[in-house]
Amino acid sequence: MKVTILGSGTSQGVPIIACNCEVCQSSDIKDKRLRSSIMIEEENSVFVIDTGPDFRQQMLRENVKKIDAIIITHGHKDHIGGLDDIRAFNFVLKRPIDVYSRLSVQKFIKNDFYYAFAKDKYPGVPEMNLHSINKKPFKINNIKIIPIDVMHFHLPVFGYRIGNFTYITDASSISEAEKEKIKGSKVIVLNALRKKPHYSHFNLEQAVKILKELKPEAAYLTHISHMMGFHADVEKELPNFIKLAYDGLKISI
Repeated sequence: MKVTILGSGTSQGVPIIACNCEVCQSSDIKDKRLRSSIMIEEENSVFVIDTGPDFRQQMLRENVKKIDAIIITHGHKDHIGGLDDIRAFNFVLKRPIDVYSRLSVQKFIKNDFYYAFAKDKYPGVPEMNLHSINKKPFKINNIKIIPIDVMHFHLPVFGYRIGNFTYITDASSISEAEKEKIKGSKVIVLNALRKKPHYSHFNLEQAVKILKELKPEAAYLTHISHMMGFHADVEKELPNFIKLAYDGLKISI
């Protein structure tokens, strides 16, 4: 399995207009953080988890030619805002794109992209087949995917385990029962917003504590705001098995 970090960042806590902070202006490419998303390539299948507003840019950067399915973690705009741009894949692949999410998340999708579900569709709108998932494992192209139910403050969010890999973003707590689903993963990608505590995201200290408990062979921190600091500086503070993710990172599992 190959995992590509499409985006390792977040708009949470980051100035939107004319940000002049040192991290934003850094010349280190690893400090350039688009909204969090990953691509998984397994057995000739290509899955993307989350399509934020940077989805088009990420697809162009990675020269992605096909997508078999999109899996959504939750309905916040920074994780679904780029769904409109699947229309390019509709055109090339000549089919709708399968999108997997909780039923509650589909309400956000249908509201934000109402024109894709209209009775009389305008030509060229994005075409997607929505599939409802719950806490039970499901399969796409015979590949087993295990949802991991975490909390984003009061909002339930799905992380996902595929084989020996687990991806979790926008979590502020994980129950002991859900941790059992994660244990044994060789690689874990987990969110860490910043160093200071936050009400709806793990901070750096909390994420490191959980990863020490889960004991993967390797771990990467994602959903990083610029408030975390410089990539090179933060990595010096981390245990050897934990790294900061960065846009374009390739992980082989």
